[in-house]
Amino acid sequence: MNYVYEVEKPWLFTDEGQRCLMQTRDQADELLRTKGAFTAFSVLEGVAYGDTWKARAILDRLVELGIIREVPRDCRGQDRVFVEAAHQ
Repeated sequence: MNYVYEVEKPWLFTDEGQRCLMQTRDQADELLRTKGAFTAFSVLEGVAYGDTWKARAILDRLVELGIIREVPRDCRGQDRVFVEAAHQ
């Protein structure tokens, strides 16, 4: 089974999903303020998201909302790099 954002997206709107999303957003804000960028693994540290697909959905939702953007590069999912969406 492959990751499909649209399949995972409804979970983001549950109480658990919203808590995970907000915690990740707060951690992303802090990492962007102090480091300027972060990896998927580092921003999800301590977030009780449950499984890999939910973790990816959290990050994809933050991208969809325009809070962060992914830096294009060939790497494993946990090593994806993100920056503030406004930075080019």
